[in-house]
Amino acid sequence: MTIQVKIKPSEIAPSHDTSQHWPAGVAGEFIVEGTLAGNGTLGLRALHQSSPVAEASLETSGNEGQHVLTILQPDASHPADVHVIAILVEAAFQRLPAASALLLPKLAERPGVAALATQTVADTSTGETMVRVGRSHFYQLPLLWRHGEAHFAYPVIRSALGPQDRLPPLRPPQPAGTFYRRWIPDLATTLSMRIIDRRKDLALFHGWMNQPRVSFFWELAQSEAELDRYLAVQEADPHIFGVIGSLGDEPSSYFEFYWAREDRLGPHYESEDFDRGWHGLIGNPRHLGRPKTLAWFRSVTHCLFLDEPRTRRIVGEPRASHQKMLSYCADVAYDKVKEFDFPHKRAALVCCERERFFREVAL
Repeated sequence: MTIQVKIKPSEIAPSHDTSQHWPAGVAGEFIVEGTLAGNGTLGLRALHQSSPVAEASLETSGNEGQHVLTILQPDASHPADVHVIAILVEAAFQRLPAASALLLPKLAERPGVAALATQTVADTSTGETMVRVGRSHFYQLPLLWRHGEAHFAYPVIRSALGPQDRLPPLRPPQPAGTFYRRWIPDLATTLSMRIIDRRKDLALFHGWMNQPRVSFFWELAQSEAELDRYLAVQEADPHIFGVIGSLGDEPSSYFEFYWAREDRLGPHYESEDFDRGWHGLIGNPRHLGRPKTLAWFRSVTHCLFLDEPRTRRIVGEPRASHQKMLSYCADVAYDKVKEFDFPHKRAALVCCERERFFREVAL
């Protein structure tokens, strides 16, 4: 599968020649190739294939610098075309990081864009109706990045299990395997997340937790046997699960994703059923540094909002004295709400609102 995207070089951000895309509704990996020199043409193909199936041109028009993505093929006449068009839209947004929206002409009332757009816009010069795809809406849609087969959406069935003063709804099982994958243009690499497997990852987990810079915050500088028990307890707890994050194919980070209502953080604020939280560390010293850490902050937050559309807030409780962590939070639309005391630390409650995140954070 090859998709040609013609880009005006003056309108796009500096980019590497190759990027990757993983649509949730189409099996396989897709590669975008091309340079910004000459006619600025980019080609997108399925891995190991070369036959073109889609084509689009992107240009900026009008006094307000509107970005017009013209889909030349497919014609969006079938609902399944949405997956190809979503790839084109992602490729365009990656190359236009400041663009808040794309306008797609000639596609009004076509089923292939019905699941992408919430507005139409009239071209004042021609009277033509164009479909408007907003960035803040697009990145909330589970068409890319999130592996749908790894997730289960549960109805709100109230459970009698959990903290008696904060009984949660019944929680879905943890996802399986790799459940999130995204190309990071700034780093020119793939970021992915998978569930930790203590049968295979214990030595890696043990090595990371016993690094002095990690153990200072996590306080888990323990033996492999003790850490195996730690992970086993976590496996039996429906409110939390552990995650290995990778850059390229190299393990980089460890995270814990939790439902905040029944977590230790729950009693310290007015929690809602679908609030999520996370803890994280960069275990691989090769992947330290602000650009990579910010990529993790953005991607973890994006992943948690995608995971459950009813989640309105992502919360956290870093040490109140951890100024570097709080500076990362501020850069990714987390507000510091207050400080409070846990038995083991003075903590800051930080909170990221869904609407603000997708409005202000460029993914």
